[in-house]
Amino acid sequence: MRIVFLIIVLFHGLIHLLGFVKGFGFKEVKELTLPISKPMGFLWLTAAVFLLTFGILQILNSKYAWLVGIVAVVISQILILLFWKDAKFGTLPNILILLVSMILYGQFNFQKLVQQETKHLLSQTKFVESKIINENDIGHLPEPVKNWLRACGTVGNPYISIGKIVQKAEMKMKPEQENWMSANAIQYTSIDNPAFIWAVNVKMNRLLNFQGRDKFEHGKGAMLIKMNSLINVVNERGEKLDEGTLQRFLGEMVWFPSLALSPYITWKQIDGNTAIATMTYINTSGSGTFSFNSKGDVTKFSALRYKGNEADAKRHVWEMNITNYKIFEGIKVPTEMTATWKLDNEDWTWLKMEVTDIKYNKNASH
Repeated sequence: MRIVFLIIVLFHGLIHLLGFVKGFGFKEVKELTLPISKPMGFLWLTAAVFLLTFGILQILNSKYAWLVGIVAVVISQILILLFWKDAKFGTLPNILILLVSMILYGQFNFQKLVQQETKHLLSQTKFVESKIINENDIGHLPEPVKNWLRACGTVGNPYISIGKIVQKAEMKMKPEQENWMSANAIQYTSIDNPAFIWAVNVKMNRLLNFQGRDKFEHGKGAMLIKMNSLINVVNERGEKLDEGTLQRFLGEMVWFPSLALSPYITWKQIDGNTAIATMTYINTSGSGTFSFNSKGDVTKFSALRYKGNEADAKRHVWEMNITNYKIFEGIKVPTEMTATWKLDNEDWTWLKMEVTDIKYNKNASH
C-alpha cells in the first residue's frame, strides 16, 4: 500500500513539471491549453519539488513528512484552481496526499506527547544501581516470594530503579473477534516513584491502525487511544481506571522483581506456591495474586479488576499466564504470556505477548 501511494505521489509530482516546461518554453505541452508565465512555471516546479520530496520523506518515515506534504498540497491546489480547465483532476491525488499528511501529523503529535511524558518519567527517577539486593533485604517476604527472587537472580544483582520493555503482541478488541491484530509496544516503568507509560501501535488492516498510550502516575491511571493517530476513540480517567492501572503495575512486577521490596506493597502468603500482594499508593489501592512453581518461577498473576471505566463497570478476574522465560541483564523474567478476562459467560483471551528486550536502570534511558 505504501509503495502504491509513493507511485501516485511521484507521478503527481512529475506531472507538475509539465507546467514548468511550458512556462519556460522548453517544449510545447498540448495537454495544457492555458498560457503559463515564467513565474507560474516556477510555481509549478516548486510544487513538483515539494511533492517529490514528500514522497521520499514519507517512505523514509521522516517525522516532518507531514509538513512538506501539507505545503505541497497547498501550492499544488492553488495552481490547480488557477488552471482548473487543464488541471482539475489533480485535485483527487491532492485530497489523498492531504489525508495521509494529516495522519502523519497525528502520529507526530502522538509521538511528541509520549516522548514528553517519557522524559518527565525518567527525570523523576533516581538511580540506585550501587545497591545490591541481599538476603537481608528479602527476609520479611513470604517464602514463595523469596524463592522467586532467588531463582530469578534478583538476589545478588543491583536494585532496579527503572526499566524499559520492548514488546510485540497480538490482540483482540472484542470476545467475538476472529482475527488477531498485530501490535508493537514500548513501556517505561519507574519503581521507587511508582509509574509507567506504555505506548502501542496496533495494525487493524491495511488502511486502519490505532495508537494507544496507557500511563500510571501519582496513583492515577489514564488511557488514550487514537484511530490513525487522529480521532480519539478512548480518552479515559477515573477511580476504576486508577485501581485497574495500579493492578496492572503490580502484575508487571514479574519484569521488575525489585518492586517486591516496595514500601507501598504488603504481602500475604496463601500456601507454598501462592502469595497475594496489596499495593496502596496516593489513595489508590489494589491487590493481585502471584503463583509460582516448584523451581521458584512465577507462572501466573491474577487480579479482580474492573473491566472498563463506566459507572456500571464490574470487576472480573483478569489472568496473566506465563509460558516462557529469558534472562535480561542477569534477571530471569517472563517473555511469553497471555492475558485473559474471566467473564460471566466465557473466558476471553485478548492478548498474546512476547517481550523482545528489557533494559534496566541507566540502560533503560538509551
